[in-house]
Amino acid sequence: MPPTKTAKSATTTDSAAGTRTPRKRAAAGGGKPLVIVESPTKATKIAGYLGADYVVEASVGHIRDLPRNAADVPAAHKGESWARLGVDVDNGFSPLYVVSPDRRQQVTRLKQLVKDASEIYLATDEDREGEAIAWHLIDTLKPTVPVRRMVFHEITREAIARAVANPRELDTALVDAQETRRILDRLYGYEVSPVLWKKVLPKLSAGRVQSVATRIVVERERARMRFTAADYWSLDGLFEVADRRADADAGEPTTLRARLVTVDDSRVATGRDFDADTGAVTSNVVHLDEAGARGLAARLEGRPVTVSRVEEKDYTRKPYAPFITSTLQMEAGRKLGWSSAQVMRVAQRLYENGHITYMRTDSTNLSTEAITAARRQAAELYGDAYVPAEPRRYATKAKGAQEAHEAIRPAGDSFRTPGQLAGQLARDEFRLYELIWQRTIASQMANAVGKTLSIRLAGSSSTGETVEFTASGRTITFPGFLRAYVEGRDEGHGTDDAEADDSERRLPRVERGQRLDTRELDPRGHTTSPPARYTEPSLTARLQELEIGRPSTYASIMQTIQDRGYVWKKGSALVPTFVAFAVVNLLEQHFAALVDYDFTARLENELDEIAGGTLRRVDWLTEFYFGGEGGHAGGIAASGGLKSVVGQRLEEIDARGVNSIPLRATAPNGDPVVVRVGRYGPYLQAGGEDGARVSIPDEIAPDELTSERVTELLDAPSSDRELGTDPETGHPVAVKAGRYGPYVTTVVPEGSKESPRTASLFKTMSPETVTLEQALQLLTLPRIVGSTPEGEEIQALNGRYGPYVKKGTDSRSLPSEEALFTITLDEALVIFAQPKQRGRAAAAAPLKELGADPVSEGQVTVREGRFGPYVTDGEHNASLRKGDDIETITLERAAELLADRRERAPVKKKAAKKTAAKKAPAKKAEAKKTTAKKAAAKAAADTVPAG
Repeated sequence: MPPTKTAKSATTTDSAAGTRTPRKRAAAGGGKPLVIVESPTKATKIAGYLGADYVVEASVGHIRDLPRNAADVPAAHKGESWARLGVDVDNGFSPLYVVSPDRRQQVTRLKQLVKDASEIYLATDEDREGEAIAWHLIDTLKPTVPVRRMVFHEITREAIARAVANPRELDTALVDAQETRRILDRLYGYEVSPVLWKKVLPKLSAGRVQSVATRIVVERERARMRFTAADYWSLDGLFEVADRRADADAGEPTTLRARLVTVDDSRVATGRDFDADTGAVTSNVVHLDEAGARGLAARLEGRPVTVSRVEEKDYTRKPYAPFITSTLQMEAGRKLGWSSAQVMRVAQRLYENGHITYMRTDSTNLSTEAITAARRQAAELYGDAYVPAEPRRYATKAKGAQEAHEAIRPAGDSFRTPGQLAGQLARDEFRLYELIWQRTIASQMANAVGKTLSIRLAGSSSTGETVEFTASGRTITFPGFLRAYVEGRDEGHGTDDAEADDSERRLPRVERGQRLDTRELDPRGHTTSPPARYTEPSLTARLQELEIGRPSTYASIMQTIQDRGYVWKKGSALVPTFVAFAVVNLLEQHFAALVDYDFTARLENELDEIAGGTLRRVDWLTEFYFGGEGGHAGGIAASGGLKSVVGQRLEEIDARGVNSIPLRATAPNGDPVVVRVGRYGPYLQAGGEDGARVSIPDEIAPDELTSERVTELLDAPSSDRELGTDPETGHPVAVKAGRYGPYVTTVVPEGSKESPRTASLFKTMSPETVTLEQALQLLTLPRIVGSTPEGEEIQALNGRYGPYVKKGTDSRSLPSEEALFTITLDEALVIFAQPKQRGRAAAAAPLKELGADPVSEGQVTVREGRFGPYVTDGEHNASLRKGDDIETITLERAAELLADRRERAPVKKKAAKKTAAKKAPAKKAEAKKTTAKKAAAKAAADTVPAG
């Protein structure tokens, strides 16, 4: 049977509860109600509202998930054919869930609290992820007391009181929707990613949405690489009204600036008239060059023009809808210059501290209370004229959006202004709250109205050429919502004449047939530009336009494609790496459906059908994975299913082909040039398989590889050189330049499974003078010095922190790199017998000081470290990433890096006793969750007493 939403029990509804103080529950055996939320911050805030009669604890996110690797699979299932997937594909696609290692301690604590509780309130977020977390808590903790689902969109005293008074049952349709997506993503990732490992590079990943997002970025870069610039000229004129109207007001302009649009009834070319790939004119237009534009200007000089057309229209602009997750990310990206991840981090803090509603939503809906609050505040701030007679309601465009959810807005039934919260918010929190507050208030305000005016001017040159100039203007007579908010625009993604919604350009009032004098003529040269690279806001907009993924997940997609090394940032622009080109080449050529935009959008719609109960989950997953004729899962099902497609096509893939990216650029002698993705990074190769090779520096974007740049790279002296042959393996030995300095390596043939041996050069060596003998000696490291009387092996190694000796987990520095080859066992034993030295050398002066971090308020500086430059606020360090530059990095970018580092900081673990490790294997392995078990658990959740 398809999953259905559980009906809300009549005994759980308390319509009169309203916003009263949460009622005390009768304790079973002296226990108190236990409220479980996701985050400690949320727990602290809610505990303050509920008081001492309730216990509030955090699950700290998901407590269970599919196994991350083979080590996570319980012993009872390790031999199963499906164990690597974590999904039993032969038995209803039943998932195998295991408690995450870093959540075991918290699960133990929750189980103890459940034993002492009189009832359980699951207060996780009201979306698919939150509902899934709630189900996993029930299935793992196995409470014997009543369980209730407590939901709210904001963390205020009134909202929490309403949520406690009006609990509902677990929504199993949402649980199934989340689980289906999780299983689908696991099947996709675990089947396709190994293909990338074998044919491109190890440790790469493929994903249902991330691979499509990567393809979008790569396609834009391909267009930039194909682009051919074209030059053209335009002619602007300044014209003065000859006879000023008697009723003209004092502020009315007497001149207007207009642009030439036709010559002899043929349109003058603009940038959009040129083919982006060839630079040729694509239509029958007049292509003005410099001589033509200047000559025409000379022939028009001093000649009057006549008004040939005047067109005036009413202008109306409606307010923008309140924010959903994706539009908030886009607008904060445009106006604040933030990444999607930074937007969501700050929004999370605002939500958990009770300042805004839940920030992961696809709905533009506002509650009646919110609409009333926004209208009231707009009237108070701007006057009754700025509030329309009827409230505005916005229809959600996103398919599958849940209208019960609200848009992102200020929390509460009355909104606090940014000024009222200024003393409580950090700088970033204030800026984002102000944006959300302005947008919400503006959404309930009156339309902006005004007039648009278009004027055509006709004239003729001294040689009889007929010309037309055009000018357009706009005046806003009533600003309406624009008093509160004006939406930003994507840089480089608008049209030539795109203007902000509140911009005005006033023109003189003229009549048809009226004469104007020519005062100035200004010929201007232009060059067409390649399509702008995507930024996070514009990529988010593109994904939303294609209906790929869910708006509430776009922030994680932006982060994933950067973390996986497919995309890096150059300023705010997203630049694909050559690894991304290779991955997209492979997927397009051999798994086209998986990165097809329409196919991916259809998958999303079918997943929504599963959530709605109109499509059976197991049937759909069966078609997707094994194939079928049901008409679902697009071309993958018709082709035999994902498993069959991957198995059939793996051997067809030409690794050399997908890892080769041809360039339009040529070598100095005219030879073709390709970029190849190798195990040591991307490199250029000119003139075929035996042609010259040169590594591509990290900071070069793909579209920058012009013929001139290729020549520069090929002609540049290289420190890479072959030193001779390794007598042990027969492989060449070479010295190369690496990210962390020069090193020597054995050069393993392409396609070989053998790993090359590498070793860094000593500080006293240089790539230009190092010899084969020295290289072979370096390649003997690490060197076994000997063994202690207890049998422990001692090694001499050269690491990033310098030379050292190691015994088990104990390591000690050596005085020089040469000591790596000379230290004896007796000398090493003496070093280990001495107390370990603690402390650091005095810190070097910072490379740059940026200012105070908006979160920690510590002074942010740029410093040089062993791993390269990094930023620090005194508490956390974050390495600069590809595209970041010491000279140009800003405080905002440094704060973003530090915020990301804080979020990723590992949880500190207490040292485990050795005896605990011995007992671990005796612990009962977590069994696979079968379909029957899940159904039983859900049924239990549906039938617990409502209290």
